[in-house]
Amino acid sequence: MVLNKLKYAVAAEIDARRKELEELNRKIHDNPEIGLKEFKASSWLSEYLETNGFKVVKGIASLPTAFRASYGKGNPVTAFLAEYDALPQIGHACGHSIIAAAAAGAGIASKIAADQYGGVVQVIGTPDEENTGGKGLLIKAGAFNGVDAAMMIHPDIYDNAIILALACQSLDVEFFGKGAHAAAAPEQGINALEAMLLSFNAIDALRQHVKDKVRIHGVITDGGQAPNVIPAHSAASFNVRAGDTAYLEDVKRKVIDCFTGAGIATGARLEYNWGEVCYAAMKNNLTLARLFKENMETLGRKVKISEEGTSFSTDMANVSEVVPALHAMVKIAPPQIKHHTPEFARAAVSEAGVKGLLDGAKALAMTAADLMANPANLESARKEFAGVDNQ
Repeated sequence: MVLNKLKYAVAAEIDARRKELEELNRKIHDNPEIGLKEFKASSWLSEYLETNGFKVVKGIASLPTAFRASYGKGNPVTAFLAEYDALPQIGHACGHSIIAAAAAGAGIASKIAADQYGGVVQVIGTPDEENTGGKGLLIKAGAFNGVDAAMMIHPDIYDNAIILALACQSLDVEFFGKGAHAAAAPEQGINALEAMLLSFNAIDALRQHVKDKVRIHGVITDGGQAPNVIPAHSAASFNVRAGDTAYLEDVKRKVIDCFTGAGIATGARLEYNWGEVCYAAMKNNLTLARLFKENMETLGRKVKISEEGTSFSTDMANVSEVVPALHAMVKIAPPQIKHHTPEFARAAVSEAGVKGLLDGAKALAMTAADLMANPANLESARKEFAGVDNQ
């Protein structure tokens, strides 16, 4: 079977499963689960893959909602990554239900190439992309050892074979002061809220003196209990981002200085904790990106290879530091509809959302076929990953 004919068969397999994949997307979408609690989504995906010939291991890396589904034998080992965590209150407003269904569809369709050329197809269920960075925890546990290439698609407002992903780490901050009556004895209090407000102001001033790609944003999660009581406690959660991991460390130190100074100024005691996983900056693999672009364009889409556009952070970037990786964006909505909004959540189950799911799954499976059918493609991706000149 020549490669082009095989790719046609891969696409036909996904079209034949349109109803199943659409239903899988809809079930996950309509039953949103936040990170590390995606028990329904993980179970539905595992059962679907197991029914279609995959051997499934649940709870990998000691994460109850993570899994690995495997099919085939030999090399290369190609992994499709499924995300399925939702956002609090607004559900699948980042379209992770599409990511999950597309990964499952790509995995099942790629069985055709694995049977023809040899190789292992994996679908790895990766929980909690939004908060703890589940892929980082999977990496620490060795879940990507032996994987030759890792790929996923993400719904977006553009078709793009690469992304700009900033290095990022979460930060939880608390100030501890001393309560007092705000009118009768304010001099006896230490105002923990004032310390937090001073910190926000100091961070606003810091923004003028950092590089363009730095993003620092947070919310106050505890600002006191009553207006006539000096707040004895305040708390906030932040994300700190930068264009690369090394500069992120510099920014982190400056951010903590803002909080430290506010504590000194008010007398409040500072406590803080950085998130367990530091999201890396994305290391795009252009070999994989070009293959994906070519395959998507056979489906009638015009695909960019550009880091221009929306910048965000993803734990897929951590994967890109340990294995050649593809994080492609697939258009499901017009440019005025942004991620993390109710409108984007609705787009994830729209007709355009389903088409993005199917096209993304097809292009992922076709790209896996390129790697299995032609070892030179994988070798080129490996050399690029290692920083070796392919010329």
